[in-house]
Amino acid sequence: MIETFIQFSRYFIALLFGSAVAVNFAGMPRTRKNYLVFGSFTVALFLFQIIGLKILGMEMILKIYPIISHLPVVVFIVIYLKKPWLISLTNMFLSFLCCQPPRWIGAVIGKNFENASMDHIGYIVTTIVMYYLLEKYVAKSVRHLMNRSTKSCLLFGSMPAFYYIFDYFATFNLNYIYSETRSTMHFMPFITSAFYFMFVLIYYDEILKQAKTEREREMLEIQFKQAQTEFASLKQIQQNAATYRHDMRHHFNLLQGLASKGSLEKIQAYLKTAQSDMDAITPIRFCDNETVNLILSSYDTKAKQSQIQLSIEAKLPDTLTFSDTELCSLISNALENAVHACENIEDVSNRYIKLRMYSKNNKLCIDIRNTYHSSPNFYQGLPVSKHEGHGLGTKAMAHIVEKHGGVFQFLVKDEWFIFQASA
Repeated sequence: MIETFIQFSRYFIALLFGSAVAVNFAGMPRTRKNYLVFGSFTVALFLFQIIGLKILGMEMILKIYPIISHLPVVVFIVIYLKKPWLISLTNMFLSFLCCQPPRWIGAVIGKNFENASMDHIGYIVTTIVMYYLLEKYVAKSVRHLMNRSTKSCLLFGSMPAFYYIFDYFATFNLNYIYSETRSTMHFMPFITSAFYFMFVLIYYDEILKQAKTEREREMLEIQFKQAQTEFASLKQIQQNAATYRHDMRHHFNLLQGLASKGSLEKIQAYLKTAQSDMDAITPIRFCDNETVNLILSSYDTKAKQSQIQLSIEAKLPDTLTFSDTELCSLISNALENAVHACENIEDVSNRYIKLRMYSKNNKLCIDIRNTYHSSPNFYQGLPVSKHEGHGLGTKAMAHIVEKHGGVFQFLVKDEWFIFQASA
């Protein structure tokens, strides 16, 4: 009686352990409702199997065990936890694989004690310990791998799936297994090694892609922060100009006082200084868009300081679909690259930048071209810088254009480096 109770306890614990591992790997939230639903499901499934055992017998139950035990767990994960079929199947295969260490340890204990009950007790104790270890150290990593990508999930679940099929085949083909002992012994190590190395290679490739994507995201964030900083400084210039205009009455009062005294030379000197200050802080108007005016005004000054002939043709409305930060990053990076390229030209008479911007069909169209000293190299349509840390600007420009569903191109034509975009 006790031996029968221990035996059935093992079967229930095996079902509970396998199902719990599967739903845990699937990421079932730890709520009271979920525990009640899962517990009821496991008990109902166990009772169903007991009834089937009484009606069909052990041999038939073993043959249809995947259907009456494993398939319901997969369906439970799909329907109740709303997980894809691929992830649900992979979880089931993984849980089956996790059942093998307790089975082996139980068999070793039972063999040493020459007692079947000790086999069952060893199995039960091992499953409790193993579930704790899986929950604490393994489950989170497994969920990450399976949700990473379809390719990762397929490869990660391939080895457990092959083992599942092999184990089921071996259970009912013992004669063949024993007649082909040598090939059978080498089959599982071969499959294990093959899938292990395939998984390592593909997973490493995905890690590299993720690292590259993360690196580019960080670079874009840096570009946007730089754009925000530059735009803030441009806004400050605009504010200074507004303050200067507001204080104009004070200047008039001072001039009026000097005029009443007949100090013509002082008036001329004061007007010259005031004119110089106004020119320095007043942005040039190129179009109706205030943000673009601020950016172009800033780079017009930079071009003059670097002895670059900058021609600007801008016909833009006061509002665009781009945010101020995006406009600043897009235009500033393009002009900054053009200025740097021209500064490397020794003959200042050959330093040219031509900018044309206009709006067509509610799209921003840009054409920026500049002369250069050395011909740039391209990789995947983007110019490549030879200096570490450079080349981030072009990636930021491409990102902004693509974000708005636009198109762009970098090219060299007739001794001009050209950037064109429409978004």
